[in-house]
Amino acid sequence: MKQSRGRGLLALGIMSGTSADGIDVALVRVAGRKASLENFAAFPFPRGVQQIILSLGEGRSTSTREISQLNFLLGEVFAQAALSACKKFRVPPSRIDVIGSHGQTVFHQGKPTTLLGRQIASTLQIGEPSVIAQRTGITTVGDFRPADIAAGGQGAPLVPFVDFLLYRHARIGRVALNIGGIANVTVIPAAANLGDVFAFDTGPGNMVIDALVRHFTNGGKRFDRNAEIAAAGTLLPGLLRTLLGDKYFLLAPPKTAGREQYGEAYVRAVLTHPDVRRAKPEDVIRTVAILTALSILDAFHRFIRPKAKIGELIVSGGGAHNPLLMAQLQSGLEGIRVREAGELGVPGDAKEAFAFAVLACATLRRNPSNVPGATGARKAVVLGKVCYAG
Repeated sequence: MKQSRGRGLLALGIMSGTSADGIDVALVRVAGRKASLENFAAFPFPRGVQQIILSLGEGRSTSTREISQLNFLLGEVFAQAALSACKKFRVPPSRIDVIGSHGQTVFHQGKPTTLLGRQIASTLQIGEPSVIAQRTGITTVGDFRPADIAAGGQGAPLVPFVDFLLYRHARIGRVALNIGGIANVTVIPAAANLGDVFAFDTGPGNMVIDALVRHFTNGGKRFDRNAEIAAAGTLLPGLLRTLLGDKYFLLAPPKTAGREQYGEAYVRAVLTHPDVRRAKPEDVIRTVAILTALSILDAFHRFIRPKAKIGELIVSGGGAHNPLLMAQLQSGLEGIRVREAGELGVPGDAKEAFAFAVLACATLRRNPSNVPGATGARKAVVLGKVCYAG
């Protein structure tokens, strides 16, 4: 393993989330237990790729041929993003020690279901890391989630290992909240050891909001920038009551959610609700935005406050830019300081790509990096598969 000028490892983290709205690339320096963000960039998917990913994530019928072909296509796309990032950062690829690529999730079943008489959990992230390694000339770690599932976990969330490194405080209990397509929390009690950390998905983040924006604008808009649409709307109490009745919110952690729960079928159910037929689009979008906030607050009061004294909520992801969500969270968390992740060193938009750079370095060093209290795994394990360039 080469070392970058004696200063630890220099890594690229590549992340594409459930919304498939682009590829995030973070340049990270990792030295021992310390990691610092050196640069960050986001790149759009080539035309047509996002739509294929979203349609697969919604569970439309496909073929093994299409999945196989898309796996290698995304390997090429992620490799190009890595090389573009190196050019933008003015860092030769030869100086990068490792790439950590999360891959694009097209299926995730963290809880076992019956298949041929056996209980099976599974997950599938595509974007072939062998292609990334060959095109960039950089050792690449991918396929992080299966090792945790094999150890009895749900394969997610994996970012809590990095949340612990970033946010642990000797005197202040903290919750790291990421509002991406799905909203998830990492709970880090004051003076915590890694074994004290727990995490889970609270439910929908931006996924349902974004889908409704695309629906009502016929694809003209992809998200509600600055909550401008929701701000013009009026809450639909009947719809909100129905949505808050979702059984997922009552499930005790560890638990994970995704497009399987809050994707196309869920959005269709929202659109066919009796209140929606008479409502304006902005009313529907405001109501699902309030749902996101209230489901996060419910999880906080139901599952977090009884276990840990919390002083700060640290918010990252696209939802951190939604003033309606942020105002709702602050109003529902009296006595808790709500902060954006960037205040503590790593901007929220960069955090997940940053995390997979750190996880890749842990894998190269053969260090376990799942958090059993977050995933439900029986033990801590080394994550990912290593693909060498030479």
